[in-house]
Amino acid sequence: MLTNLRVHTTIPAADMDRAMRWYEEKLNFKPLWKRPAGTMYQAGDGTRFQLYPTPNAGQAPQTVMGLSTSQIDADVRELKARGVVFEEYDLAHMKTVDSIATVENVRAAWFRDSEGNILGLAQFTD
Repeated sequence: MLTNLRVHTTIPAADMDRAMRWYEEKLNFKPLWKRPAGTMYQAGDGTRFQLYPTPNAGQAPQTVMGLSTSQIDADVRELKARGVVFEEYDLAHMKTVDSIATVENVRAAWFRDSEGNILGLAQFTD
């Protein structure tokens, strides 16, 4: 039943104006609609995500939204040029090189939005 449904994510924002500005200026997303309960954005292939107001933003220790790409090197360069700061990791199982980690068949890079939420880019090689 659920396995045939499209998925979307919701992302917490402590300051909606700041968060909307960040997603629109840094990532170039355009709002589909704005309501008191949040702002909806459309991404590739008709997928969506919603920013919603809450004082709990930035508390999740994991990636809250992942974006798939076929050109992670170019995307990281472009986002850095827009002022996005990437996370750098040097862990036993993973190390970033020029902000990109390679783990098995995935190349990935992570950054935080204006609210402290972690977003990730991933390029799958299979």
